[in-house]
Amino acid sequence: MPQGKRIVLASRPVGEPKISDFRIEEYPVPAPGSGQVLLRTIWLSLDPYMRGRMSEAASYAAPVQIGGVMEGGTVSEVIASDNAAFQTGDIVLSRAGWQTHAVSDGHGLSKIDPKLAPISTAVGVLGMPGMTAYCGLLDIGKPQAGETVVVAAASGAVGSAVGQIAKLKGARVVGIAGGSDKCNYVRNELGFDCLDHRDPDLAANLKEVCAKGIDVYFENVGGAVFEAVFPLLNAFARVPVCGLIAHYNDTEAKAPKWASSMMRSILTKRLTFRGFIVSDFAARHAEFLRDMSQWVREGKVKYKEFVTDGIENAPGAFMGLLKGANFGKQLVRVGPERE
Repeated sequence: MPQGKRIVLASRPVGEPKISDFRIEEYPVPAPGSGQVLLRTIWLSLDPYMRGRMSEAASYAAPVQIGGVMEGGTVSEVIASDNAAFQTGDIVLSRAGWQTHAVSDGHGLSKIDPKLAPISTAVGVLGMPGMTAYCGLLDIGKPQAGETVVVAAASGAVGSAVGQIAKLKGARVVGIAGGSDKCNYVRNELGFDCLDHRDPDLAANLKEVCAKGIDVYFENVGGAVFEAVFPLLNAFARVPVCGLIAHYNDTEAKAPKWASSMMRSILTKRLTFRGFIVSDFAARHAEFLRDMSQWVREGKVKYKEFVTDGIENAPGAFMGLLKGANFGKQLVRVGPERE
């Protein structure tokens, strides 16, 4: 009987995840039952939100159980089907998680058109990260022509799309990224300004670059980047809060010493902060796919992929993602596009 491989959660991390928090298992590849399909994973998406799923802390989604397969979005091939809606050979977007094979009853699966773009983009610029950027920026940030938009993690899957969309809307864009290579990519390939968050003079440099203040700040990071941005927010600035990767490994939550002054500024500047999850905007999916696929085809939105090979290497790649080791959208190539 053919064997599959899966990565399960072995223990709940305290602080930074460790290799010992994961376990690789082999299992018999299942056969689909009535109304089911058998999926073979081609691409696995790794995303920062997965750190929250490893914790038992209250959140917007249930945690992965100890011994459970790590969850995640995948691009998969239907290799056996007893479901009239799907045929063998169909490429689908699924949530098969960190495993080579999975059975599905078809619920939540959507077919991917390989002619639209490379299928890996279905979990990248044309998938959840791209839609996160599109809806978070346009529906919450609402950039106007001539305004200044600052985006954290500007070379990443979400941040790079945010910066390019803001530029398309006529805004002046300043990205913040980690290291000269990422900043050079943002400037030279994506076409907007970038500052290195590792520079000890980040706050002073940002103040100089954003001499007229900041109208929209797309938050992916938190920490020192947020501290540099916050004093520069203009009256009526909008802050879509997408992620806080600088804090995902914190072992305790505590308000910063300047929390009271921050609240005063929120009041007096009439600032809008709104956290969001991409599923909040499910009704916008068709519009997103229409616009983003056109922008990608026309070269107006570019994307970069950072590929790790082999499901067994997913834990290491995920730990690197949390530290900014990836350069672009972090993917795991689990299997060939066609067998």
